[in-house]
Amino acid sequence: MKQILAFLFFFLTVPAIGQESEGIITYEQVIHWSSIYAKLDFLSQEEKDRIKLTWGNDDEGRKTKMKLFFTPSQSKYTYESDQSVSDDGRYSWQNDEYLIFRDFDREKKIELIEMLGKTYLIEDSLKTPKWKVMNKIKDINGHVCMLAMAEDTIKKLKVEAWFAHDLPIPVGPGQYFGLPGAILELDMNDGDVLITATNIEMKPVGEAIELPRKMKGKKINNDQYDKMIWEHMRDSMVMHRSPYWSMPY
Repeated sequence: MKQILAFLFFFLTVPAIGQESEGIITYEQVIHWSSIYAKLDFLSQEEKDRIKLTWGNDDEGRKTKMKLFFTPSQSKYTYESDQSVSDDGRYSWQNDEYLIFRDFDREKKIELIEMLGKTYLIEDSLKTPKWKVMNKIKDINGHVCMLAMAEDTIKKLKVEAWFAHDLPIPVGPGQYFGLPGAILELDMNDGDVLITATNIEMKPVGEAIELPRKMKGKKINNDQYDKMIWEHMRDSMVMHRSPYWSMPY
């Protein structure tokens, strides 16, 4: 235990040396739909049968490549490609609109999310998750990472994030950020969704971090977004149906 504590002290106090300040992180996002739906005890048997027909056992989970572009002052997270392809290459489909942009200097964000039958443009101030840093470390893609935990109080999800101290940029995948290092792995609800960095390139990102010229969607703010998600979760429970047919997990 003393050795672990000594290493943690070194890990947290020794500054990163010679680190670049811009780069691209490629993530693999794995969603285990069968596990997600098994935990929704309010689902009707009809809905469970429908899910089983759609996803089967889904032991491996659906995999998607995501990209995070970052500089010291901004980050942009989105799909690697507009199209996704099944593991066997037999099927492809158009990904929903999904782009998360943060401006840390201005403490502003822009999120383009397709859900509930519409596309929404969420523009508001940054809303940092309430992180609790834990006394655990592990290696991810050659980087020693420390564990931090938070909770999505609306969806009732437990969130575990592993962040790299030697990449001292407060960026991360999806709607999670605000730690003293880039999040290289995100575990939502005990493995229901696992987002892991598979490649890290430290290089200038140039125009790749810029927003698209045209972003169309219904403009809402943080409070309106939270209220909409809460009402959808409540209505889904009452109707005994999955809330995730029409919104991101």
